[in-house]
Amino acid sequence: MADEPLVLGIETSCDETGVGIVRGTTLLADAVASSVDTHARFGGVVPEIASRAHLEAMVPTIERALAEAGVSARDLDGIAVTAGPGLAGALLVGVSAAKAYAYALGKPLYGVNHLASHICVDQLEHGPLPEPTMALLVSGGHSSLLLAPDITADVRPLGATIDDAAGEAFDKIARVLDLGFPGGPVIDRLAREGDPEAIAFPRGLSGARDPAYDFSFSGLKTAVARWIEAKRAAGEEVPVRDVAASFQEAVVDVLTRKAVRACRDEGVDHLMVGGGVAANSRLRALAEERCERAGIRLRVPRPKLCTDNGAMVAALGAEMVARNRPASDWELSADSSLPVTDPHVPGAHGHSHDHDHDHVHEISKENLYS
Repeated sequence: MADEPLVLGIETSCDETGVGIVRGTTLLADAVASSVDTHARFGGVVPEIASRAHLEAMVPTIERALAEAGVSARDLDGIAVTAGPGLAGALLVGVSAAKAYAYALGKPLYGVNHLASHICVDQLEHGPLPEPTMALLVSGGHSSLLLAPDITADVRPLGATIDDAAGEAFDKIARVLDLGFPGGPVIDRLAREGDPEAIAFPRGLSGARDPAYDFSFSGLKTAVARWIEAKRAAGEEVPVRDVAASFQEAVVDVLTRKAVRACRDEGVDHLMVGGGVAANSRLRALAEERCERAGIRLRVPRPKLCTDNGAMVAALGAEMVARNRPASDWELSADSSLPVTDPHVPGAHGHSHDHDHDHVHEISKENLYS
């Protein structure tokens, strides 16, 4: 185990400052500082507030992770950071911090992809990923079906949301129902006491002529909002639990149906489900039910590893080191729309740097924080 790469990962794509430390596929520390309560007052994430919160939380969270792992920063074999996609300002705080630590410690720097990290985190729970891996990623910003023959170098998008992501739809319906922010956990909780068949909400893009693997939740969101408005206009009480259950069922029905279909079509006998919405209890249950029926093995990390965290970034970083992938250039920058086809950003020259101190001191300060 001692010869497996020891990597620290920094995740700041949205409102969680996550710092994880991984040795190979073993999780040593997972420290998170969340600013979600601050955003709740505004009914959604405010980018400037998120960036400021990351700035304040960064050093204490890194120190907490190192203490939890019982390692010194000098012991690290590399530092990985989410380079994108995400909120530009928030990403920039993480990238700048990772550069500063890598620079000061003379360690290689790995800018990695947020979505590929969500897939790779499952290695910490269930061991090495099968190749190829079929992944259904569902979160506040993404709903994607991805095929990953090699998580460090080859990730292929099969389908994605054409409008709202699933998590976004949960937040918006929660807002219409006056349930607060974030919407996912509270809708999940209320739905357990409701009837998922009480209201027939539409299933987006599920017709014979619709794209097989793409998702759409905008029409569903509008249908639910109109149904609630009609009830209120008629002076009737809104059956919140039934609405929550029926809405949630419409979302997870489409997600799991398309994911299982993709596995069958591609001849892949397992499915990995990740991202914040993968913490949803009904999604997990229905995915398990349908995968079992189709003879597909389901891999879902525990809920804490599904939401944004530093452990997932460290996991992908450790895999980069283990497979001798090139480190990122010091010109590494945050890319808010980094495509999932780029699991990591090797930099302009695409080759690994010799991270010795002579090299570090040659770097201009302009480049370091570009």
